[in-house]
Amino acid sequence: MASHVLSLLVEDKAGLLTRVAGLFARRGFNIQSLAVGVTEVPGLSRITVVVDVEAFPLEQVTKQLNKLVNVIKIVELEPSAAVLREHMLIKVRADNQTRSNVLEVVSLFRAQIVDYAPDALVVEVTGDSGKVEAFLRALEPFGVKELAQSGLLAIGRGGKSITERVPRS
Repeated sequence: MASHVLSLLVEDKAGLLTRVAGLFARRGFNIQSLAVGVTEVPGLSRITVVVDVEAFPLEQVTKQLNKLVNVIKIVELEPSAAVLREHMLIKVRADNQTRSNVLEVVSLFRAQIVDYAPDALVVEVTGDSGKVEAFLRALEPFGVKELAQSGLLAIGRGGKSITERVPRS
């Protein structure tokens, strides 16, 4: 199976995310990552879905997705033609003995400290999945207390936009 990144332009309507996820679930496809957010066009949202599936069943799912009334456009983003980023917040143990080592790792990965406590730091990192995973592995020896990770965010490279030719309010 291959990993596919789909970018869906949808009307911002209640229940649409459930219907989209349901199409994948009914076919037994596991969604690896899911991110939803507003776009530059009022009333429209972007859903970024990463799913492991063969090309032919994926084509069937995209045909079904296109039949949903509130789905405006679906684009499969090739990794070489898109900017792909993940975002993670990590709460890591950092006492007086280990704090300087943790700060060194944070600096090495160009991450940021977003909260400080005497026994822990909350660190923010953004990057491709390889960078985010490597950063997490580098912090594990210090003791990861908690983490929160976004779904993959993706946008096509170049001047072309998924929202081109969409009427703006």
